[in-house]
Amino acid sequence: MDQIYNFSAGPAVLPKEVLQQAREEMLDWHGSGMSVMEMSHRGKEFMSIAAKTESDFRELIGIPENYKVLFLQGGASSQFSMVPMNLLRGKIKADYINTGQWSTKAIEEADRYCTINVAASSADTNFTYVPAQDKWQLDPEAAYIHYTSNETIGGVEFHWVPEIDSHNGIPLVVDMSSDILSRPLDITRFGLIYAGAQKNLGPAGLTLVVVREDLLGKPLPGTPTLYNYQIHAQNDSMYNTPPTYAMYITGLVFTWLKNKGGLVAMENTNITKANLLYDLLDDNDFYHCPVAKADRSLMNVPFTLKNSALDEKFLRQTSNNGLIQLKGHRSVGGMRASIYNAMPVEGVAKLVAFMKEFANQHA
Repeated sequence: MDQIYNFSAGPAVLPKEVLQQAREEMLDWHGSGMSVMEMSHRGKEFMSIAAKTESDFRELIGIPENYKVLFLQGGASSQFSMVPMNLLRGKIKADYINTGQWSTKAIEEADRYCTINVAASSADTNFTYVPAQDKWQLDPEAAYIHYTSNETIGGVEFHWVPEIDSHNGIPLVVDMSSDILSRPLDITRFGLIYAGAQKNLGPAGLTLVVVREDLLGKPLPGTPTLYNYQIHAQNDSMYNTPPTYAMYITGLVFTWLKNKGGLVAMENTNITKANLLYDLLDDNDFYHCPVAKADRSLMNVPFTLKNSALDEKFLRQTSNNGLIQLKGHRSVGGMRASIYNAMPVEGVAKLVAFMKEFANQHA
């Protein structure tokens, strides 16, 4: 079979080396006689997997000891509720920055638990940019400030971390589901980070939360046990059975990242890939990217064809050429190329070559 390049936004492409290792270990993990899927989550075999997965994750980002790493279920969408349940801590307000559909969903869910101040929004242009921080209208009584660092659907990404040190010490909370581990990160700038694994980390079913210890322990009254961060922290994410196989695969991805040179090397590769695609979009009026240049995502690249009547033909021919999952989200249409860490440069180069040829044929 010819090489297939999968541009799905999530669940997304995984490194080939990771899938090959998982295949080799499927029936017998390291001589244990068991598949990882069969292991007790409290047995010594899986406990060693879990410990290495957390250790490698901490090493990759540089997570200090006063932060807890939680391996949870429920997807990033569960965090839309868990964040206010755990971080309001007696307050009744929270600040949210709205830059797209996932920000909007987070706002709608948090509104069940507190008064939401939308401190900034790019809804005026249908979410094509990141509002400059000097335009934000923050509430000094907010319990936390929440933003989405990369909008998977709209392709808008923060290439900077909001500066809030002078804002009464209010913790910064970020949904990093689709750009986590794509570049170096100063974890100390945040009170809490969360991310669904299925975009840039591993398989669906796992959600990672990194939370500063001083933010734990004051959940809303009536918060379900499984929605209480402190319970998971006190039990090393083993209060109930975690998504064990997804943790294992994600751990293999962490090892792969370390072998690739870590996050600095990965950022350089991601910039190379994105530049290949954005340069074509900017140099050829057959295609159009709606996102402001300063805020374009390195992970998700939305674009449209000058003639939308050619959309189906474009998608059919890309698929025939081994370039799959390029259809844009149903809410915005057009095309979307998701070029996460695991997408090789060669895949983007092949896509760009095809797009040039397609444009020449239909100019």
